[in-house]
Amino acid sequence: MRRIEVAGVEQGVSQLVHGSMMLNVDRMDYTHELLDAYTAVGGNAIDSAHIYGASAAQAIGAWMEARGNRSEMVIIGKGAHPYEQSRMTKTCIQSDLLESLERMKTDYVDIYMLHRDDPNVHVGYILEGLNDQIKAGRARALGASNWTVARIQEANAYAAKNGLIGFVCNSPNLALARPNEARWAGCVSTTAADEAWHEQSQLPIISWSSQSGGFFTDRFTPENRDDVDMVRVNYSEENWERKRRAGVLAEKYGVTANHIALAYVLNQPFPVAAIVGPQKPSELLDSVKALPVILTAAERNWLNLVTETV
Repeated sequence: MRRIEVAGVEQGVSQLVHGSMMLNVDRMDYTHELLDAYTAVGGNAIDSAHIYGASAAQAIGAWMEARGNRSEMVIIGKGAHPYEQSRMTKTCIQSDLLESLERMKTDYVDIYMLHRDDPNVHVGYILEGLNDQIKAGRARALGASNWTVARIQEANAYAAKNGLIGFVCNSPNLALARPNEARWAGCVSTTAADEAWHEQSQLPIISWSSQSGGFFTDRFTPENRDDVDMVRVNYSEENWERKRRAGVLAEKYGVTANHIALAYVLNQPFPVAAIVGPQKPSELLDSVKALPVILTAAERNWLNLVTETV
């Protein structure tokens, strides 16, 4: 499996990143089955977050301990998620990370991300808190999850000016389907302008919900409106046309429209990895089928309705 370069992460990050919300320390046979299948196909990165709870983190830690592979894995941790109110404080940034490390029985995460932003808090204060974690050896690189490009630019400019380590990756929703609105409060999906900036800066993206929750599978049609959230977020004439076009390219490449949707994300003109959330090894192996599909710029533009012909 190809890996993308992320500053501060020596191993690089595999293009498919395994999610962790389905993991459970009380179901370690299941955890072993999923994560063993993932590493067997060349995956090396696991996405975690303090808000995902103790059991998922403990399962990751128990698996790494059993396999003796902590140094081989790239663990992404996320913290300071707002619950009822903003938690963008140095105390929360540190306490969430410390508790996550304890749960996973490890001394560090490879990438520590802030799960949401609070634009009312100055980037200098935030970066100082994050750099404290770098200096303490608890994190090796920093990322932003669901931050706007403007705030990332502001933060990295401040870091450069003040001798601090800035964000080396961004984790928004990047997908072929363009959402009508955020799936969850505070979430950020990329715009064309964001993607142009990533192409210019080459700052890597680690995308969540890259396949739009299964929108490109056969489960969803314009007539099927049972999934209220899917209808709210992804049902639009433009997205149905994107899905139709994905089906056309799927026939060309001998895959499914869902594979084309994932290939669209992974074939951007800047480094991209995609977080996937397989519930069983067969679902992971299905996502792997998208990796050999190399889309041209013309095909990507056609899929995204930029051009009428390919």
